[in-house]
Amino acid sequence: MRFLSIIMVTTSLVLICQLASASSLYLCKDARGKKYYSNMPESGRCVSYSTNKLGIISLSGKWPGYSSNSYKNVRYHKQIDYWGKRYNIDPNLIKAIIRAESGFDRYAISKKGAQGLMQLMPDTAREMRVSDPFNPEENIAGGVRYLRKLLKMFNGNLVLSLAAYNAGPGQVKKSGGVPRITETRRYIKRVLSYYDRYAKA
Repeated sequence: MRFLSIIMVTTSLVLICQLASASSLYLCKDARGKKYYSNMPESGRCVSYSTNKLGIISLSGKWPGYSSNSYKNVRYHKQIDYWGKRYNIDPNLIKAIIRAESGFDRYAISKKGAQGLMQLMPDTAREMRVSDPFNPEENIAGGVRYLRKLLKMFNGNLVLSLAAYNAGPGQVKKSGGVPRITETRRYIKRVLSYYDRYAKA
């Protein structure tokens, strides 16, 4: 049985509708000239990218910007499935996080220094035994290990675990729930929206 069920997705979507209704996304370039998407723009490297183009606001009906096939044909599918099964986490959730974090760009780097597909901070990467954060296999493995750790920490609560993935577990514990951080609330909504779409693909 998967650790997270579609029922949990639906419940989470209902909860998350109470969060911010708008999302912000930016198209950026790293030092290598590689493009990536970020919800934390770096001055001079990013331009605003309409969320309507990506279809991350609508929770039902048509999703502009991505065809249904883009949710079926996913890069790194084998690695995602393997590590999802190994750690008993729904591969659809892993896909949703990767899409929200890096847009499946293995070379993505955030302005805070998060790296790779699942945007691991250097300290987190070391803790999760990732020696090369730009190696898709290692990054996915480390990201899934970290997600599993957060899910255990927050007793399987997906919303709190995603908040911790974005803002850090310390912020979630300090807040006693989802922190009042706009970026974090938007991030949770975006991941859950992608998760719902992948589950239906």
